[in-house]
Amino acid sequence: MKNLSIKNLALFLAATVIVGCSTDFIEEKKNYQKVDVEIYQYEPLAINYVDYLYNLFSPSGSVNMAMWSKAAVDNSDVPGNGNSTIFVKATDEVAGEVDLNKEWADISPLNAHCLKSLGQPIRTNPQNDAWTRIRYCNLYINNIDQYSKLEEDFENQILGQIYFWRAWQYFDLVRLYGGIPIVLEEQALAAEDPSNQTPRSSAAEVIDQIVADLEKSQTLLENARPYEDADAGRITAAAAAALKGRVLLTWASPLFNRNDDQSRWQRAYDANLEAYNVCLASGKGLNPDWQNMWFDDNGMESVFGYGFNDFTNSSGGTVKNNYTEYQTRSYDQGGNNYLTNGLSPTKNIVDAFPMADGTPYDPSGNLNHFYRDRDPRFYYTFAYNGAIWPYSGNSNYRNWTYYWYPIGAGEGRPKIATNVQQNSTGIYLRKFTNGNSSNTNNFRNSGADYMDIRFAEVVLNLAESAIGINSLSEGKGYIEKIRERAGVTNADGHYGLASVSSRDEHFAAVINERKVEFAYENKRFFDLRRWMLYNDDFGTCTRLNQTPIEGSRRQGYYTYVKTDPDNYYVGIPDPLKGSSASIINRDTTTYPSGVSNYDEFVDYLYDNHFEVVVRDNGIESPETFAFKWYNEYYFFGIYQNLLNSTPYLQQTQGWGGSFIGYN
Repeated sequence: MKNLSIKNLALFLAATVIVGCSTDFIEEKKNYQKVDVEIYQYEPLAINYVDYLYNLFSPSGSVNMAMWSKAAVDNSDVPGNGNSTIFVKATDEVAGEVDLNKEWADISPLNAHCLKSLGQPIRTNPQNDAWTRIRYCNLYINNIDQYSKLEEDFENQILGQIYFWRAWQYFDLVRLYGGIPIVLEEQALAAEDPSNQTPRSSAAEVIDQIVADLEKSQTLLENARPYEDADAGRITAAAAAALKGRVLLTWASPLFNRNDDQSRWQRAYDANLEAYNVCLASGKGLNPDWQNMWFDDNGMESVFGYGFNDFTNSSGGTVKNNYTEYQTRSYDQGGNNYLTNGLSPTKNIVDAFPMADGTPYDPSGNLNHFYRDRDPRFYYTFAYNGAIWPYSGNSNYRNWTYYWYPIGAGEGRPKIATNVQQNSTGIYLRKFTNGNSSNTNNFRNSGADYMDIRFAEVVLNLAESAIGINSLSEGKGYIEKIRERAGVTNADGHYGLASVSSRDEHFAAVINERKVEFAYENKRFFDLRRWMLYNDDFGTCTRLNQTPIEGSRRQGYYTYVKTDPDNYYVGIPDPLKGSSASIINRDTTTYPSGVSNYDEFVDYLYDNHFEVVVRDNGIESPETFAFKWYNEYYFFGIYQNLLNSTPYLQQTQGWGGSFIGYN
């Protein structure tokens, strides 16, 4: 049996799950010193190899996908053990102090704000970091011509997936660091080997390599053996085309495109138009059921996703649950979302959702009416005080998050009124929660897929690219498609966008639409960075009429109970709970005069017995926290421990070096 000598290359070490679908787990196969060339000759072994790659790029266990990215969890001395929330908390979506939003004495590769996602110094035993994953891709690509005995259509299927993963990894790195080394051959595991000392390439060269890999992936998969039903969720030609569109849109954005080079926008437009058409031809499209599309595994909206299972600890299988629902459902329902646990949406994001007719919401208006007449996605994304939020054990569950003053309490010291524990912002993330979910085991055992690329992104990528080449009406038309699908009413003939006229106003419209459509889908951090919207140092906040993140505080809501419109309730028992409630029973089916249904009853409570105020304490820690952004985070430096073992690499400008990330 012929072997390829690869020191300490351990393949197939753990059970794996195909991205986007449920499969049987693969038998463990260990070969620490060598890789059998049979992986190029026998279909089951080739499949095992590519499945292992899926496993390396996927979450290692049960995670909340609304706050997860591989690059975030790689930010650690032990790859995979980093804080998965650092990127989402470095936005206006979720509160909490992390290394990327607090004040530092200086910018330094010695500080924790210098990401470690670039990879680790070479070790005896390879870790699951960026360069290990690239190495496994290179190994297969480099040797297949010499050793392959696979049928061509099957070989295309395997290689198409591997080229996609290599491109995926390089894109994750280039959008964080700018230019990085391009390594396309497997290297010896020895830091002192001169062949390993690959310098940083320019960002342009990295982008071109990513695009080349994705074009190769798309062509191979278009000419590959068709997947069987059991392979649903694997990488497709449509996924490769869509990722290429995302990559070139990033390259055309101000982060990299400082001079607004129109040729980059044209290149992005061409790629995204192709992705749009390829996706449509493959059966993808905008799912008309926005509220429930998250539970349609490998459905029409899903272009590329991560798969989970619904196994329990007693099932005997490897448990890999989607914890998003577990960490967004309220404690009263049986979830884990209370105080600083789970995910608590901010008022900052709630304010971004437009009205039912698509016109902007006015946050300076009556706060007691913040939930009224909003975009349908508002009600599918958030659960507010009084909202019906069903699950299998209670199809009429009503979400109550109000407060009152206990006897002797001073103003500003509300008593938690209703649930045993409440979250920190007074509003819950309803998105990704299934009305048929069971709260057994606290909603943990969800096997719902997570869509990393969905067709709506392809549409909005195309919209932004069209605006970039000054095809403004075309760009607006794609935004309108997104709003039409969501159920926004068309009062002005343009779903609330009739007044949008200039190029920058169109750019603002698409950025605002992404903020709403992709809320809590791990897009916001990268949108803020690629448009340089954290502050107005580059003028983009002024251009797009955006509020800078720097200096802000993430906020929430207090909803106080009042005996009447002029007086707060002060007392001990809950004034709205039960038949003996001192004000009114919140669960009554006998409504006050003039009120005929539950929706009207909620309005009655807000108009007569609630007062909503901005919650600006108890969300951030410490309470004096203000978001701090450093422009050096647009392109991160190489952390010192890695730089010590790779002195041939140029350090990034602003981090003690002269390498310019965006060139």
